Amino acid sequence: MRIQADRQRCEGHGLCEEVAPEVFGLDEDAVVVVLTEELDPGLELKAEAGVRVCPVAALKAQR
Repeated sequence: MRIQADRQRCEGHGLCEEVAPEVFGLDEDAVVVVLTEELDPGLELKAEAGVRVCPVAALKAQR
């Protein structure tokens, strides 16, 4: 699974980071950063949950 972030769309709510801190972070400008390009299978469910909670749909998960 791969995660894509639209950093231009991100508003810095940080909900993705709260749900999956192993996958998402925020930079110094409070813009989402995907911490790993390829996810281990054990993190896929958490990553998908982080994608779903984004209120501005700035994240996408692709299998």
